[in-house]
Amino acid sequence: MRTIFWILTILALVLSGCHTPTAAPIAAAADKPAATLTPLPPTSSPTSVPPTATPTLTPIPPTSTPQPEPTRPSVTILPADGQRVEFQTEDGVTLVGYYYPASVNPAPVVVLMHWAGGDQTDWLYVGMVAWLQNRGAKIPPPLRGVPFDTPYPFPALPENLSFAVFTFDFRGYGESGGSGSPEENILDARAAYQTAAKLEGADPTRVAGIGASIGADAVVDACDGCVGALSLGPGSWLGVPYPQAVKTVDDAKKPVWCVAALDAPGDAETCRAATGTLYLAQIYKEGGHAMTLFRDKLKLDPPIESVILNFLKKVFALP
Repeated sequence: MRTIFWILTILALVLSGCHTPTAAPIAAAADKPAATLTPLPPTSSPTSVPPTATPTLTPIPPTSTPQPEPTRPSVTILPADGQRVEFQTEDGVTLVGYYYPASVNPAPVVVLMHWAGGDQTDWLYVGMVAWLQNRGAKIPPPLRGVPFDTPYPFPALPENLSFAVFTFDFRGYGESGGSGSPEENILDARAAYQTAAKLEGADPTRVAGIGASIGADAVVDACDGCVGALSLGPGSWLGVPYPQAVKTVDDAKKPVWCVAALDAPGDAETCRAATGTLYLAQIYKEGGHAMTLFRDKLKLDPPIESVILNFLKKVFALP
């Protein structure tokens, strides 16, 4: 009986296992089969790539912009003939002068101031204008009755040396109008210097004066804008003591040179009375007064023309 019981028990267990309900599967969304994901193949670890070298750029040297060569101001070559110039003094007197341009511009200017024994034409007849201008100008025919050579035998200047020249008549002389005291001739000289500096072709920074007798004083007395003055036979004729006038110009660092002769004792005494750092006095044994120094028979040593040329080289800084 016990055997039959165990057989029936085992059989019941087997039959009950065969009828166990199975759980219904969960439907996929929209009854679609689930997507199948294909795994990507593993990526290998990136290897370090050596950095690319930065290329070296060789700079191209900058090309310089060519600069134009400096050009000198072009000044028309003016004719050699004298040009008549009317100008006024500060007190309203009209004076007449003549301008003789140099061969090259702008040029240093020499203002020639005449003596009481003549007028500005004396500089023409003695040949001074043509010599300084150095352009082959014709010298007027000789004059008779004057105490100097017409013309004086000036030696030729170097070809490359040419000065502009300005002459004029003091008030009451020659072509100039008016009249007045000697002291007022200083106003004439000052106006002449100022006019010369403004002339076409003139270098306004290089204006010097050469004068005889009253002109010898005037070139110094009025040397406000001039670079130097040369006196031939001064005598304090215009009311200003010559030594005092020389000191004023010398203090301004401008040379004054004085020329006189012992046979014109007043001239020599005046020259010797003046002093200055840049002052120079040339005293000859003979020669007379002012314009009479231009006589070839004197055979001055050094020649008067050498003194004049050395003076101009000094004040105009010429070789």
